[in-house]
Amino acid sequence: MQAWIDAQQQAEVVAERTRTFWRGEWPTWMLIVVIHGGWLATLAWWPVLGTPLATLLMIWWCAWYMSLQHELIHGHPTRWPWLNRLFGYVPLAVWYPYEIYRETHLRHHDDFNLTMPALDAESTYVSPAEWAAMSKPLRAIHWLNKTFWGRLAVGPALAITTTCGGAVRKLARGDLRDAGVWLRHLALLAALLWWVETAFGVSALWYVLAISYPAQSLAMIRSYYEHRPAEDHKQRIVLNEAGLVFRLLFLNNNLHLVHHDLPSLPWYLLPRVYEARRAAYNARSGGFQINGYGELMRRFGFRPIDAPVHPRMPE
Repeated sequence: MQAWIDAQQQAEVVAERTRTFWRGEWPTWMLIVVIHGGWLATLAWWPVLGTPLATLLMIWWCAWYMSLQHELIHGHPTRWPWLNRLFGYVPLAVWYPYEIYRETHLRHHDDFNLTMPALDAESTYVSPAEWAAMSKPLRAIHWLNKTFWGRLAVGPALAITTTCGGAVRKLARGDLRDAGVWLRHLALLAALLWWVETAFGVSALWYVLAISYPAQSLAMIRSYYEHRPAEDHKQRIVLNEAGLVFRLLFLNNNLHLVHHDLPSLPWYLLPRVYEARRAAYNARSGGFQINGYGELMRRFGFRPIDAPVHPRMPE
């Protein structure tokens, strides 16, 4: 069954590559225009929209921009990585350099290492040794991060401190390989925040705290329970049948097992592949299927979905 599914998937991808719809990638081009244009238009019309509405719109644009960056990393909308990079290089979402995100995310696609601390850069689990050395306040934050609302509150802070802390530790060891990446990112970020404040009157502090941080929280709804530490690596990847708004925001990446199987498949074709073999996919995921993010919100709003410590760490 597994071989049949993989062969049929590959045949479908080859068939889609022959279509103008794939080659043109017009939905992704449209997305690029809408996100960048919407972000700029919201700043330009800020006084007319008013701060509350404009801030909410900017949170959406920045979160959507992060989903777009994910598409760019996987080779869309062109065959040239340097050109795709141009559409996601400006730090509209503030916190992470595009190159760092690209490198860590592509490593994340080694499915055999999914959820493993230190091996999977996007894991929300910690090793037993790390947990044993952790302070009680930090343990409490990790437990909070395992609840739905806690994830939105402290998840971005944990991710930011982990990424930035790792960069600082590399510098302290004399490892300068990422120094240029971070310097370019910080220079671009400083220029962006200066321009937003001087040209549109939106303070840099407001952009960082009231727009970018909530945008990170919104984006982290998708990754809240995206992976679990199952023994079978394919059963670690969720199939979340989300509603239209979240499907659009996350560019169908809620069908995450389909994306991991076919990472080069563009976002607008993921539902087609899933619906064609829905039963087979759900069997393959070991029943790791969720009926939308509302289910997670209701069941795990204030209750941890699982433990922070990875239960299957090898010796």
